[in-house]
Amino acid sequence: MRCSLRHCLLTSLAVGFLWLFLTLQIPRDMDEDQNKVHALLSSMPPVSDGGKKAPRPPGDWQDLTSTYMKTIQQRRKTWLTVGISSGPGRDPNGLLYTLGSLFRASSKVEQRHLTVLVHLADSDFAWLRETVVRISSLFSPQILAGRLVLIHAPPDAYSAAGPAGDQGAHCGDGDQGARCGGASAKQNADHAFLVSFAAKLSDYFLLLRDNVFCAPSFLTHVRRKVWALRAHPWALLEFSNRGSLGKLFRGGDLPRLARFLLLFQQDQPLSRLIPRFSVLQAQRRPVLCRPFLFYYRVSYYRASQDPKARAAQSRGPPGPHNPPGAVFTDMRVFDVHAPWEAYTLDESFFWTHNVSAGSHLTVVLNRPANLSRVQVLTGTVVEGKHALQRGQVELGHSPEGVPQFCTSFVLLGQLLEGQLDQEALPTRVGSDVSCVKLVVNADQAGGLMVRHIYLWEEGARATVAAQG
Repeated sequence: MRCSLRHCLLTSLAVGFLWLFLTLQIPRDMDEDQNKVHALLSSMPPVSDGGKKAPRPPGDWQDLTSTYMKTIQQRRKTWLTVGISSGPGRDPNGLLYTLGSLFRASSKVEQRHLTVLVHLADSDFAWLRETVVRISSLFSPQILAGRLVLIHAPPDAYSAAGPAGDQGAHCGDGDQGARCGGASAKQNADHAFLVSFAAKLSDYFLLLRDNVFCAPSFLTHVRRKVWALRAHPWALLEFSNRGSLGKLFRGGDLPRLARFLLLFQQDQPLSRLIPRFSVLQAQRRPVLCRPFLFYYRVSYYRASQDPKARAAQSRGPPGPHNPPGAVFTDMRVFDVHAPWEAYTLDESFFWTHNVSAGSHLTVVLNRPANLSRVQVLTGTVVEGKHALQRGQVELGHSPEGVPQFCTSFVLLGQLLEGQLDQEALPTRVGSDVSCVKLVVNADQAGGLMVRHIYLWEEGARATVAAQG
């Protein structure tokens, strides 16, 4: 009981500190202890009654960070720091989801070697206050244990980045959050501050985004890869093929990376500067580490509502269409990877384990569709681990009930090495399909990854092109 009361008291004190620093004006002459808590939890700049402070040159960032590290980070160095730069976006829960995925995907033993560093990269006072309060209420054990650190760059640190509306020389490279010009410059400045602060926290630094989820035991997979490459020089390991997501650096290279991002912040988006940095570090070729461990959390529904996404689909190669629908399963469901993630058009997947014969994962379409092709992929991309060893795919018709479920099914085919790909479906098989069901045919111990359920709808491409 004593431990419980002590934990509640510490949690209340931590939340109280966060609330005070975000709701009260902090005078310039705050004492040393206030500075320590201030920089550790929010690093918000002091608020003065007088005129504005002169902008701090970008060259002073390293000195500022070194001061923080000497006076504040009196803590044990960990093996890995996961860094996230986050600001207000279309998904207000994206950062919370990412933090939840990070801690759920790592065991208690793994978390002893992990520090999560979040840069709240926006000057909106209301957003900062709300975000810190929500994070502190949900992740107080991680904050108290020193495994989650929140920082905030002072506004004058962005003097060289220019206003967000400025236009630069390069636009759009597919990296989410960096469109062009001033937005890319600010993104580079955000990440320069992030990696500069992280320089002495750990041996390695992993860059993530604020709307992603993580594969189970990702830290163990990263450590194994680093150990396997111990005899080979490298500056950048990539655990995702998407933009700046899942990039691993050595901690000793972070000060150089920060200066590099500031030097070229106006010239290129972040996802283009990172590979150039590895080249300057004498790494001739990219090192893609499969299976990929980090994926953007983008559902098919959101992508289908974006006119630009529909136009790109109509111009691009004939990829899967995945008409709108719902996903149901009787397999075990965990918080990290939900069943619907097997039906998205991004790199997400559904994860479960210890499945039984007769278990199913079923997509119920909002309306009957005429399908020309069905593809079901299970297991990791390269090794094929965690694939469904014995299973089959069935197509359903005649939906009934609320929620709807098909009353009759026909066998489409058996999975071969965890995969099925049926093209040119006969009209009698692919017409008026309302359900696509993946069925487990035998008990299987261990993990199961349902990576993709892809559907091609007859005439869908022409319809999208006409609507665009």
